[in-house]
Amino acid sequence: MTDILLLAFIFLIAGVIAVPIASRLGLGSVLGYLIAGIAISPILALLRVDVVSIQHFAEFGVVMMLFLVGLELEPKALWSMRGRLLGLGGGQVAITAVLVMGAGIALGIEWKVSLAIGLVLSLSSTAIVLQSLNEKGLTRSDGGQSSFAVLLAQDIAVIPMLAFLPILAMPEMVETAGHGAGHGPDDHGSSISLVHGLTGWQTALVNLGAIGTLVLVGSYLTGPVFRYIAMAGQRELFTATALMMVIGIALLMSLVGLSPALGTFLAGVVLANSAYRHELESDIDPVKGLLLGLFFITVGASISFGLLFANFIEIIALTLGLMVIKALVVLGLAMVFKVQGAGKWLAALGLAQAGEFGFVLLSFTVANGVIPAEMSDRLLLVVALSMLLTPFLFIFHERVIALRYSDTQEREPDTMPAATNVIIAGGGRVGGLVNRVLKAADIHATVIDYNAGRLQILERFGTKHHYGDATRPDLLHAAGIENARMLIVAIDNFDQINQIVAHVIRAHPHVHVIARALDRDHVYHLWGLGCRDIIRETYDSTLRISRSAFEATGMPRKKAQALVDAFHDVDQEAMIEMAQLYDPTIPVHENEAYVTRIRERRVDWEAAARARFQTILTGDGK
Repeated sequence: MTDILLLAFIFLIAGVIAVPIASRLGLGSVLGYLIAGIAISPILALLRVDVVSIQHFAEFGVVMMLFLVGLELEPKALWSMRGRLLGLGGGQVAITAVLVMGAGIALGIEWKVSLAIGLVLSLSSTAIVLQSLNEKGLTRSDGGQSSFAVLLAQDIAVIPMLAFLPILAMPEMVETAGHGAGHGPDDHGSSISLVHGLTGWQTALVNLGAIGTLVLVGSYLTGPVFRYIAMAGQRELFTATALMMVIGIALLMSLVGLSPALGTFLAGVVLANSAYRHELESDIDPVKGLLLGLFFITVGASISFGLLFANFIEIIALTLGLMVIKALVVLGLAMVFKVQGAGKWLAALGLAQAGEFGFVLLSFTVANGVIPAEMSDRLLLVVALSMLLTPFLFIFHERVIALRYSDTQEREPDTMPAATNVIIAGGGRVGGLVNRVLKAADIHATVIDYNAGRLQILERFGTKHHYGDATRPDLLHAAGIENARMLIVAIDNFDQINQIVAHVIRAHPHVHVIARALDRDHVYHLWGLGCRDIIRETYDSTLRISRSAFEATGMPRKKAQALVDAFHDVDQEAMIEMAQLYDPTIPVHENEAYVTRIRERRVDWEAAARARFQTILTGDGK
């Protein structure tokens, strides 16, 4: 018991110390966990900890991650990805395997061994890529979706790889393969399999039956099971049930020789429209995060620095060579499949590493006499180092490539309508909804958006927006700002909102500008620029929540609305007064006149609001 507690404490304290520092430095949590693993590797070696066994346990975090990804992806969305799934993903696996095989043959390695190495190294790290995309908010970008399609194709490709790799076995190596590779997925001596000894067509039938069972259970039994659990009214039972489902799915897939990660992903897709989707997400996400963190730590701890320093130039050259090959393959395919702008570089750099399944497959190939154990040790180091370098590539993309593409257009601006009365800058969750409301009233606006990926998605659903950067005066001119009566600025960038508002108020004073403000200070800033129609993005929704709270106490709708309106009137009076004192050139807390008046005004404001509320609550007409 003491050993387990000590080990858990070492892993936890390493992550708690390293990850906040790495995040503060802009390196991301993944790199923080990897560095934590490197830092504690001497301690783990001193304690003779089996890092590989812990790593295989922690890989269940990847299984949970794909289940959660599936919950976010409805079957129709998955079907729409079939082109990239087969072409981009399948092409990446095939071309990378062939190129790595060619490099191996050129280095004098036997062709069967080279082919096996190519197949193993063609896979990328689902854990690192998806975690990094999630942290940086790039999962739904064009590059993020392309990366996901490749990763999903790789998970599917693992199945035929497991069947094909033993065919490459070298007779002289099978006898000396030894018993040390006990972590292989085909280690039947220590695991149960429902397909062991079956013919190919029998295995295929069992696999199809398992997938069919998965779909049926997910579609028809999830609801009754969760309703039954709800009868107990115990929160922990929901968590236990969610884990039971994921573990059961992974177990079923393992028993029939399929990838547990692929199986849980399919289960997530089946449950994407379930009423219990959000409950499953909230229950599984914390456990997933802990296991993924543990997995990243074990990757860092598994780096053998003794072997690295003894073969430093060779291993570094192999690692960089592999990453260059994979990046170029993905970049070329991304261009063929028309991945837009910085998205193609995001996919290329993000998928350049070898993957966590490489640890399993290398152990599997050694156990089956395909790859020599000494070569496998070097390749394991290449896999780990490539994973360690990947967060730096994401940082390079964020700080260099993404900035370059934000300063230069990803495609030529669309041709704007000849004349328009209303222009909306920004077609996201705010501007897009405003456009729908106006269109329902037969008011047709010109919507300008600078997110090419979002526009492509909207066009597939029949919504036409115009591509362009609304901060450019020439593009506003092309959109007809001279003849427009109204400009609605609905983008979500502080500086860009200010830039557009300042230009239009100065150059086109006849245009009525409605500006989205990100917070109270932003309201004051826009007021100082001359804008007088400013909407705080969360203000109205907050008032509606307050009204609902009043109604929930039994108050009539009319009186509840009157209270909210009274609050709004008092708040508006205070906002206008404070806007006169706001100075955007100095921090708010250093503006003595502003701070002093806020403290004085607070007492008056509260008294005025309370008096108006009391009048409404005691009145008979409201």
